[in-house]
Amino acid sequence: MAGPGSELPSGPVAPMLLSWLTGLGAGMVFLSFMQKLLYPYFWDDFWYLLKVVHCGLRLEMYRLKGELVTVLDKFLMHVRKQPQKPFIIYEGDIYTYQDVDKRSSRVAHVFLNHSTLKRGDTVALLMSNEPDFIHVWFGLAKLGCVVAFLNSNIRYVSLLHCIRSCEPRALVVGADLLETIEEILPSLPADISVWAMKESVPQGIISLKEKLSTASDSQVPHSHHAASNLKTPYLYIFTSGTTGLPKAAVICQLQAMKSSAGLWAFGCTSNDIIYISLPLYHSAGSLLGIGGCIELGATCVLKKKFSASQFWNDCKKYNVTVFQYIGELCRYLCKQPKREGEKNHRVRLAVGNGIRSDVWREFLDRFGNIKMCELYGATEGNICFMNHTGKIGSVGRANFLHKLFFAFDLIKYDFQKDEPIRNEHSWCSRVKKVNAKNPFFGYAGNRKQTEKKLLCDVFKKGDVYFNTGDLMVQDQENFLYFWDRIGDTFRWKGENIATTEVADIVGMLDFIQDTNVYGVAVPDYEGKAGMASITLKPNMSLDLEKVYEQVVTFLPAYACPQFLRIQEKMETTGTFKLQKFRLVEEGFSPLKISDPLYFMDKLKKSYIPLTKEIYDQIVLGKIKL
Repeated sequence: MAGPGSELPSGPVAPMLLSWLTGLGAGMVFLSFMQKLLYPYFWDDFWYLLKVVHCGLRLEMYRLKGELVTVLDKFLMHVRKQPQKPFIIYEGDIYTYQDVDKRSSRVAHVFLNHSTLKRGDTVALLMSNEPDFIHVWFGLAKLGCVVAFLNSNIRYVSLLHCIRSCEPRALVVGADLLETIEEILPSLPADISVWAMKESVPQGIISLKEKLSTASDSQVPHSHHAASNLKTPYLYIFTSGTTGLPKAAVICQLQAMKSSAGLWAFGCTSNDIIYISLPLYHSAGSLLGIGGCIELGATCVLKKKFSASQFWNDCKKYNVTVFQYIGELCRYLCKQPKREGEKNHRVRLAVGNGIRSDVWREFLDRFGNIKMCELYGATEGNICFMNHTGKIGSVGRANFLHKLFFAFDLIKYDFQKDEPIRNEHSWCSRVKKVNAKNPFFGYAGNRKQTEKKLLCDVFKKGDVYFNTGDLMVQDQENFLYFWDRIGDTFRWKGENIATTEVADIVGMLDFIQDTNVYGVAVPDYEGKAGMASITLKPNMSLDLEKVYEQVVTFLPAYACPQFLRIQEKMETTGTFKLQKFRLVEEGFSPLKISDPLYFMDKLKKSYIPLTKEIYDQIVLGKIKL
C-alpha cells in the first residue's frame, strides 16, 4: 500500500485518459457538425422555446399564488418602482409613469362621480394616437370597464355598426374626431352618454376635459379592477375578419398579458426606447406596443401619425432603439431621398409584420444592421409565429418544439373555387385546432360571426378548428411565409379590407345593379389595391363623380377602390358566388381588359378613364396610390 508522499504508478492510465478525451472531443465535434448539418436552427429554436416556457411558467406561478396579475397591475408596479421614469414621449412632452397614473386616476374619478358606469360595463373609445388615449384606456380599466377601441378612420354606417355591436354604456371621443361623432349623434342609441376631450362641446355631449380639471388624482381602490378570472374581457378590438362589417374581437386579460410579452421575447429590455407610430386602436400598437413597454418598464415615443420624412430625425432626437412597423412603413422609408449618415442611429430592432423580402433586404443595406423581428398573428387568432432567426421573408418556423405549445397544420387551398381542397371523404389536411391551451374568444355581440370563424366536424364528430383566413407557405426548412388573404378580404395600407363592406357602400347608388370588390397587385406596393367591378341597371348611366363622393364619404381612405371596371354581366361560381379569381388575375391593365376601366383621381374628385399612359405611370411609381 502506498504511504503518504508516494506517487501512484502512471502506467498506461495517462495514454488511456488522453485517448478518451480525444475521442470525446472528436465525438462532440462530430455531433456539432451533424447538428449544424441536420438541425441548423436547433439552438435558435431551443432558446426561443425557453422564453415561451418562461412566460408560461410565470403566468402559472401567479395563478398558483392566487395572484391574477394583469397588464394594468404591471403598470402600477412600475409606478411604484420607477415613478419618475419617462413612460410616454409625445411631441417633445414627457409623461412619466407617475404622470400617466395620476391622469388616468382623474379619468376614473370623473366617471365614478359623474356617471353610472360600473365594473364590467363597456365604454367605446374613439381617439387618435395621443397620451389621452392611454389615460382614458387605463382610467376605465381602473374601474373594471371593458374598453372598445374604435377605428378613427371609419365614419357613418361602419362607425354606427361598430358602436352598436359592442353595446357601450358610454363613448369617449378625442377633440379632433368630435365632428365624426356629431354626424351620427342623432342615430346613436339613447342610453349611450357621449364624452369629449374638449372644453367647448355641442349640446348632447359632456366635456370630459372640463371635469378632469377638478377631478382627484388619488389612487382608485384595487377592488374596482381586481381580476377574478384572466379569461374575462379586457378590450374589444375591431377587425374586418373575413366578411362583412367590422367585428369586435374579444381580448381577455390573458391574451393581453401574452401579447405584452412579445417585445421581451424578441430581446427588448427596460433600457430600450420604443417608437410607436402604428394606430393604438389596432392590437399591434396597443397590445404589443404599449403593453410591451409596460411589460418591460420601458419608454415609448408615441407618434400621432407615421411620417417617413420625420422618422429618422425622431429616432436620433429621442435615441430610439426599437420601432414597430408594418411592411408599408419600411417601403415608405426606402422610397425617401438618400441622405448622408443614414446608418448613424441607435436603432437595433424592428418588430412588426408584412414586409416583403426585397424591401427587407433594401432596408438593411441602406439603414444598417437592424434585426427585423417579423411576426404573424391575428387580433382574434389563437396562434402566433415569431421569426426569431432573422430569416428574410419568413414569419417564423414550424419546428417540433413550437408544435409542443402551438398545435397547427396547413391545409391545401383551391384558388379558383376559393375554398379548401377536400378528398373523396370530404376531409382536408390538418388545420389549426382550437383547444384549452389556445382558445378562440370570439366576437362581442356576434354569435354568427364567431361561428363562421370555426370549422366544426372536420375530421371527426365534435372537433373544432380555427380558420385564420390566410394563405401560408412552408419551405423545406419549415420556415413559414405569409402569402395572401383568402375569402372576402384583402390587405392594403396595413389594413384588412372587407370586400362585402365596400360592395355594400358602392351598391347603394341607384344606378348600380351589382358590385364585385377584390384586390389587385400593384408593382412595388405591399398588399393589394381595391378594385370594384360593377354592372349598371338597365337604361341607367354611370356617374363617376357620384361614385367618388359615395366612397370617400362612407369609407375610410384605405378602403376606397382605386380602380373601377364596368362589366356587361357578372360571372358567378357553381355555388352562385361572384367570381373573383379571373378578375384578380387580370388586374387593372387596359392592355389585358377590354371593359371600360377608371382610376380614382383625388385632385379631380372623380374617377377618370384609366388610359395606357396613366397605367404606365402607376406601374413606374410616378402616380402614387
